[in-house]
Formats: sequence, structure tokens, C-alpha cells
Amino acid sequence: MATIYIVEDDTNIREIERYALKNSGYEAEEFSCGADLFARLAETLPSLILLDIMLPDEDGLDILAKLRADKATAAIPVIMVTAKGSEIDKVKGLDLGADDYVTKPFGIMELVSRVKALLRRAGTAETDGTKIQCGGILLDGEKHAVFLDGTPCELTYKEFELLKYLMVNQGIVLSRDKIMDQVWGFEYEGESRTVDMHIKTLRQKLGEYASGIRTVRNVGYMIE
Repeated sequence: MATIYIVEDDTNIREIERYALKNSGYEAEEFSCGADLFARLAETLPSLILLDIMLPDEDGLDILAKLRADKATAAIPVIMVTAKGSEIDKVKGLDLGADDYVTKPFGIMELVSRVKALLRRAGTAETDGTKIQCGGILLDGEKHAVFLDGTPCELTYKEFELLKYLMVNQGIVLSRDKIMDQVWGFEYEGESRTVDMHIKTLRQKLGEYASGIRTVRNVGYMIE
């Protein structure tokens, strides 16, 4: 059974999220601040983290940056919870490696749907034993790892899935709509920016191999 960590300082919202997740068959643990979250992460890692941005000790974006910088937590799927209309927070979150976001006030069905979609894709990636080679890039689906000339390259879950989709379709131009459908699996608000931001962070991590991902103007992306 998947375990979800909820990081939210508003007691009412936290309880609503926990209730919805437990009714959908998930285990849920609650935390009101980043310090409590990291203390728990030192003991056990969750299947997914639902992370609010506005928190008392440090904001969710700082927490996300720490999660992605630590090898032990770098691949944990993270859904950010943002205030209504706070587009800059959404962009920052995606840039830092967030896998998804929901905006307050949100519907319970939407929240559960996004959690299910993200966990479903995470589970698919873990059982995929395919190895794909593209130049000096090796993607190992069984180990859920990427190597650049034999050196490990740390990617978030969404970056890994994005790279895998590009590599499976080497030489084929993929539209943003196709990428969203295959990597995210649902209709996503502000989808073109989401894809573009993940391509940006993926290129940064691929270093000299970033040039292999080509932007096809007005269409999408391809890897050569």
C-alpha cells in the first residue's frame, strides 16, 4: 500500500487531504512543517509527498530543493499545493523538480486523481526492465537510473519519464500534447510551460548531451 506524506500547516486542509487519501486506499501521514517531515524521512521514505508552499518554518519550495538535492529523496514524486493565482510559485516549483501541482481551493476528486496518476506512472517505471542507449546516454528502466558515459545522472521521476519517452522515440518529433499524455497522463493546466520547464531542467542535468534534445519550433521536441 502506497504511503503519502502530507505537509500542510492548516489543520483543516490537512485532515481533508488525509481523509480523502485514506478513503482511496492509501496510508497517509501528516506533518505541519519541514522539520517534522525531514525527521520522518530519516526513518522511512514515502511513495509520494503532498507539499504545501506556505509553511511556518521554511516554505515548500525550499523543502523541495532539499529533497531534490539529496540522493535518498531525489526521486520521490512530489505534488505541490499552491495558492490560487500564484503562477510564479507553480513555475518555480516545476523548475525545482516538482512533478505536479494543485491549486487551492482544490476538489478532492482532482487531488486523488492526480495522486493516482503519478503513483501509477511511478509504479510502471519501477517495473520496466528496458535498457535504452542514445549516444553516451544509457537509461536503465530496471534500476530506474540514467548514466552519462557510465557516470550516474540524478533525475527526478518526471525528468526520468520524459527522457525515457524521448529516447524510446529517437529521431521522432513529439508534440507537447503527446508528451503530456504519455508522461503526465491527464489534462494538465498550463501544459506547454510544464513540458518546457522539465525539458530545461533535463538539459541542465545532461550537460554535454543536452544538445541531443532538439526543439522543433511550434511543434515540440525530439532527441537525436
